Amino acid sequence: MITLSERRDLEIAQILSLYKANHWSAAQKPQALHQALLNSHGLVSAWEGEQLVGIGNALSDGFLVVYYPHLLVLPAYQGQGIGQRILERLKQRYAGLHMHMLVADAAAIAFYEKCGFTPAGSTAPMWIYDGDDH
Repeated sequence: MITLSERRDLEIAQILSLYKANHWSAAQKPQALHQALLNSHGLVSAWEGEQLVGIGNALSDGFLVVYYPHLLVLPAYQGQGIGQRILERLKQRYAGLHMHMLVADAAAIAFYEKCGFTPAGSTAPMWIYDGDDH
């Protein structure tokens, strides 16, 4: 049975296992990744027993805007609705805010559309990025 939690006592090893399994370059900066997640405005994790199987976080001003930078589920657990549950919990926390934002890779666009997101008009995501996984 998968349970969701907003706990903040996540171990680096658990986080790294999840990020490496999904080939996210943030795993190359373990201390920064750990601190970034722990200091997120919102953090929801998914657990099967003591195993971390998914995580999502939110950055927000708490009044107008929320941004969802990370949503990961272990590959063996994908397709079971875990990511949707994590995102729904985060969206509930920020219900009523003026703007909910995220950047989706091509493979994830259909997933986020199922979760209620739509393309942002003619805007384009832009970044200065220190990774190699996109």
